[in-house]
Amino acid sequence: MDLYEYQGKQLFARFGIPVSEGVVADTPAEARRAAEQIGAMVTVKAQVLVGGRGKAGGIKLAETPEEAERHAAAILGMDIRGHTVRRLWIERSSDIASEYYFSITFDRSAKRPLLMLTTQGGVEIEQVAAETPELLARLHVDPLIGLQPFHARQLLFGAGLPAEQHAQAADIIARAYEAFVETDAMLVEINPLIVTPDGELRALDSKYTVDDNALFRHPDIAEMRDLESLDPQERMARERGVTYVKLDGTIGILGNGAGLVMSTLDVVAQAGGSPANFLDVGGGAQADEIVSAMEVLLSDSKVEAVLFNVFGGITRCDEVARGVLTALDRLDVSIPIVVRLDGTNDVEGRKILADAAPANLVVAETMLGAARQVVELARAAA
Repeated sequence: MDLYEYQGKQLFARFGIPVSEGVVADTPAEARRAAEQIGAMVTVKAQVLVGGRGKAGGIKLAETPEEAERHAAAILGMDIRGHTVRRLWIERSSDIASEYYFSITFDRSAKRPLLMLTTQGGVEIEQVAAETPELLARLHVDPLIGLQPFHARQLLFGAGLPAEQHAQAADIIARAYEAFVETDAMLVEINPLIVTPDGELRALDSKYTVDDNALFRHPDIAEMRDLESLDPQERMARERGVTYVKLDGTIGILGNGAGLVMSTLDVVAQAGGSPANFLDVGGGAQADEIVSAMEVLLSDSKVEAVLFNVFGGITRCDEVARGVLTALDRLDVSIPIVVRLDGTNDVEGRKILADAAPANLVVAETMLGAARQVVELARAAA
């Protein structure tokens, strides 16, 4: 679960990471009152779960409450890379002498937290890694040992931070690691980590991602989820208990088991198609689950054809076939559907579909053959 900047900063403050004073505002009038409360020059920041706010005009300086109100009126409702601004963070403006980058993320390949620090803050970390990799210090931490003082020192010397900033920076690193572990985070990023003219280090921005599977341990963080910010299909999938991720293509993908669905995405791409989604109905999908999954998938107007790929292990292919027919009966489905069944009771499942013979349904025996057929049907439908 991704958090808004202000939510991430609330967690930062909870763990003792220094942040600037700020107030949430949902209207221009609230932005004005927030600026009056802060009593200094403020920065009006759009709260969206995407980068590029500054370039899009979503971050503005305001010297007076009246100017903060005007900026708020202009920013609220703005579309930033497909995200509508519905909330603002009014923050005391900061003088900046230097900008650093610091993050902790979970490195899946190493199965350990990865800490990164560089003096090249304020820009995308991918750009730093590509253009000046020697300036980016990286360090894996063994979770059984945890972050030790020598880890922080190694990171600070590797990134080349001035010696007079080491004590503050080491404290922030330690507190960020504590936050990362205690909140079951997948990403804790500060970009930029600023140095003020007085030599104070402070988190000026926050990117914070918490593991969805751990939210039951953090009900306070779970309550931070903004359902309105979710894509309509992803919101519907969450309500129905379906694992769904929207993609940019036109071929709807539905399968049982995350590994099989991932493989299906690759095979469809290999056949020249573009998947519209990742949708996993689970290893023991029954008719009702299939109907719910189909409702989510078909709610995306970009979907021009559907590939239903099932391997019958726990799942019985004859039950899946009945579920597909039930979904076609309940839903108004006009686009072509290719169903590939293999495994437990696959012959029976294919026979059930063949006997019913829906006009827009094609049965395939192999995954590659099914992928090729659905790509052809999607092209014809387009």
